[in-house]
Amino acid sequence: MATDRRTLIADATIVTIAREGMRGLTHRAVDRAAGLPEGSTSYYFRTRESLLFAALARMAELDTADVGDLPNLGGRADLDELTDLVTALIQRWLTAGRERTLARYELTLESTRRPELRAKMVEFGSGFRVMAEVMLAAAGSSEPRRRGHALVAYLDGLVFHQLAGVGAGGFGEADLRAACRDMLETALH
Repeated sequence: MATDRRTLIADATIVTIAREGMRGLTHRAVDRAAGLPEGSTSYYFRTRESLLFAALARMAELDTADVGDLPNLGGRADLDELTDLVTALIQRWLTAGRERTLARYELTLESTRRPELRAKMVEFGSGFRVMAEVMLAAAGSSEPRRRGHALVAYLDGLVFHQLAGVGAGGFGEADLRAACRDMLETALH
């Protein structure tokens, strides 16, 4: 649960974007989602852009917390261990973090039309690419930078596929784990 107003508003912005899309994102809608008096959101975040940046920063904070021990494996990591960790992370983003994941995709599409938003998304996303590099380097990858960036892109596509339900339907748990293993195996060899 958010402990301060700014965090509460950022969390409510994420929920509003996930549920209503970018067209439904207003300061009043965020006030309602946060359970705050009308005008509270605009007091803390005067512009829509500042509200979006607050949501992005909060999403990055929560995503980093979700990643947890992935980059801290120490020594040479086992493919099965990496597969378990990455699969658990994706499952978390598809279940408990579903609204945050939906909001991220809404913001990603919006960033194609808003250079300032795109710059912030690239900035916050760079941390995850670095984490993937570190994880792959610890696992013995010969090209951790290139393969780490590709792995993030593959995982993002897999999450989108699962979330949007595109294609021939979503993967079950075993298929999701197999897809993660395939991506990690490719990234390591």
